[in-house]
Amino acid sequence: QVQLVESGGGLVQAGGSLRLSCAASGRIFMTNPMGWSCQAPGKQRELVAHISSGGSTNYTDSVKGRFTISRDNAKSTVYLQMNSLKTEDTGVYYCYAIVWGIQYWGQGIQVTVSS
Repeated sequence: QVQLVESGGGLVQAGGSLRLSCAASGRIFMTNPMGWSCQAPGKQRELVAHISSGGSTNYTDSVKGRFTISRDNAKSTVYLQMNSLKTEDTGVYYCYAIVWGIQYWGQGIQVTVSS
């Protein structure tokens, strides 16, 4: 089993920053592909950022240049640094990991960006 626990969400004004953390435990290696998705109110969950097993990253177009995904293997943690936040970034952010072809999800954490 794989457990993913997100932290760091909250309320921030537009233009501000937040850093989300995802602590991984269980049958997972930090070289497994991991990432973040967001479910905005009334919308489907969408990919935000992904980090591959080799460390390469990719982002959805709307966050390029503002968000950065990274990981600390020693802490078994993946981060999402979110800068220049916009009201449209509001949503529930979910961490995921892909282990042996199975996608595991965290419980999600709320991010609210006010105008």
